[in-house]
Amino acid sequence: MKIPAFLLGLFLPLGLLAAAPGPAPAPAEQPAAGTPQTQEGGWIAPVQTPYGPIIMQQGMMPPQSDFQMNRVVSPEERKRYLQMAMPMMANMMQLDAREAMNYMVVKYQVKAGVTFDEAAQSLKLRANRLNFKFVGENLMWKDFRAVLGDENAPRVEVFSFCDIAIGRELLKIVPEMVVFLPCRIAIMEDAQKNIWVLTLDWDFTWLDAAGKSLGITPELRQGIADIRAKMDDMMRAAANGDI
Repeated sequence: MKIPAFLLGLFLPLGLLAAAPGPAPAPAEQPAAGTPQTQEGGWIAPVQTPYGPIIMQQGMMPPQSDFQMNRVVSPEERKRYLQMAMPMMANMMQLDAREAMNYMVVKYQVKAGVTFDEAAQSLKLRANRLNFKFVGENLMWKDFRAVLGDENAPRVEVFSFCDIAIGRELLKIVPEMVVFLPCRIAIMEDAQKNIWVLTLDWDFTWLDAAGKSLGITPELRQGIADIRAKMDDMMRAAANGDI
């Protein structure tokens, strides 16, 4: 089974940057503030590459105010975008969907002798020490049992954390980033009752290539890196049962 479409969107920032060889097309004249962001045929248009057509910007985005949403991508345009991307991604990443998801996750196995509750307590305590605000939890396994009647389902809990200062600055630039917020760390049992701590890999190194157009300041870039470091510290503490 090849990578499904919903995963492609998460790989595309890196994939498209890596797959477009040679110099970028000559930038078009920058649109004035308030100019609609046109789809294909405008300043966002297909470009032919040795890998096939890909969608690329033909110039800088129009100036935007803080928290300004980008244009709505129509279902038809998104479909064409994925149709362009799929052959390229299939050549680059011959992966089963399970393995593709595995590359997107950071995980640590909880050491022997540390219980699920102890790992969760360690996670919260370390977050508090790092001034990373705990904002909620989802006790999925209880719903597996209460709603679905599945008494054999493994224990799964998802914990949410937030750095409100960094979150605000990111949303000023890219409001759509809200779908990644707050930061989530899961603790779950596997089929063998081993306990794991997992999160989506917040490796934002692709921002180094896109940062100028996004308006990412060095301070914000460092803040994003700090969040990733804090989450890793918290996960390691949970895996070790550190207090």
